[in-house]
Amino acid sequence: MLALVATGDAQQADTVRFRTKVWNYAYRFLNDSMDLAKPKILLYPVVAYSPETSLELGFSGLYLYYAKGDYQRNRLSEVQLFSFATLNRQYGAWFDHFLYSNNDNWFFLGRLRFQRFPLYYFGVGIDTKKEDETVLDADYTLIKERILRKISKNFFVGLEIDYQRLYNVRFADEAEHPHGSLRGAYGSTNLGLGLGLVYDSRKNALNVRDGVFAELGYLHYDPAIGSRYQFNSIVSDFRYFKKIREKQVLAFQAVGIFQNGDVPFNQLALVGGESMMRGYYTGRFRDKNYTAFQVEYRWLPFKWSKRFGATVFTSIGSVADEPSMLVEKRWMPAGGAGLRFLVFPKKDIFIRADIAFTPEGRGFYLYTGEAF
Repeated sequence: MLALVATGDAQQADTVRFRTKVWNYAYRFLNDSMDLAKPKILLYPVVAYSPETSLELGFSGLYLYYAKGDYQRNRLSEVQLFSFATLNRQYGAWFDHFLYSNNDNWFFLGRLRFQRFPLYYFGVGIDTKKEDETVLDADYTLIKERILRKISKNFFVGLEIDYQRLYNVRFADEAEHPHGSLRGAYGSTNLGLGLGLVYDSRKNALNVRDGVFAELGYLHYDPAIGSRYQFNSIVSDFRYFKKIREKQVLAFQAVGIFQNGDVPFNQLALVGGESMMRGYYTGRFRDKNYTAFQVEYRWLPFKWSKRFGATVFTSIGSVADEPSMLVEKRWMPAGGAGLRFLVFPKKDIFIRADIAFTPEGRGFYLYTGEAF
């Protein structure tokens, strides 16, 4: 009997200790109670939703740090690992990062994707119809990295690498509508090398209060370096952030993608997603050339709240086969609003929940950090 009581007491004590650890972890998670100079590792389950994935269940790891623990002189760096599965039979692992070395001498900006990702394909061009959609099932690998060296304050230059492989491709309507004439329809592997120029005055890329980010990148894909197709891509991305009041920010972004050569369909410029042109399914429209603009006004947080904020945003964009045709094509509008929750007060990072509307429908997004 005494042994049984002792065992029960031990089990109860273990349960109490476990609950205490869970509570302490949750408290530190929500109150960001660790020293700002120390790196922070967070592991947590994720439930998300977007038009591309439907309901999404996953596991995320977030690592935040300042080089040498110097948060006064150095910028916040982030490494994020995310594994997921969705109700649309999608699964995979993502690895995203933007890393600043001490004194910003080096800047590493990149992403990796390994996934099985059934998605909708609507065709190429601005005149495709939503009812023409078909399901594309494929495996996909992406490795994109920018290795940049600071050459003056806030200005970086360096190498860009882009490796993309699409394989095990199957179109649901292949029997009725063969896609053999579509470049890369049954998969391809392409490697691009080039140069990137970046101006970055942001202190916290996950939530910018004031600053400018401007990127101009050039990539050349060639069979001589292991690419299936030969083509060129120029990407421009300009973002401007201005603090209007103490807790209010006006944000603007302009994006342009300009390609020529034999571009496979999966590497054409895509409209839609969780960042630019929210509300459209990623790839709802695609073509060689693309330009889009968005404006967002942020309350981070509300004046009367320590944790909750909101945003309103609007965007417009278009795609075309030639750059000169962009001004002639119709422009697609989108807009919406979102709520914000300050999850890491010391590092000024919010969780965002956005709803966006377009002439074709709406989309809902739930992510860590601002859209841009």
